[in-house]
Amino acid sequence: MSLAITNPPTLHDPLPFGYSHIARVTSGELVLIAGQYASGLDGHVTSPDFAEQVATSLANLGEALTAAGLNYGDVAQIRTFVVDHNRDKLAVIAEAVKRIWGNRPPTQTLIGVAALALPDMLFEVDATAVRS
Repeated sequence: MSLAITNPPTLHDPLPFGYSHIARVTSGELVLIAGQYASGLDGHVTSPDFAEQVATSLANLGEALTAAGLNYGDVAQIRTFVVDHNRDKLAVIAEAVKRIWGNRPPTQTLIGVAALALPDMLFEVDATAVRS
């Protein structure tokens, strides 16, 4: 495999927070996925609910990965952007990441923001994936 994800025992356990400490690309091609949000085919936000936006955004990420000939297991890093971030929202994101990646989540940087591109957007995720 061209992607190695690890968590050194000398650092805290990041799994409950929905990320890993290190993703090492050992070979292959990097594929960059633009920010995905809870959009329908018309580009409008599909729900005002934060948890639903997270789920739809990650599903849209999956669609983009599939279109690139990849899957969630090929993702080395995600960056999540959260409007008015708080601990409850972190728990929602961590649970969604665990549903998709289990105990092998990609690295993640969560960025709290005042607003995103559209007024109804509460969450956005982009990704760096590796094609073997």
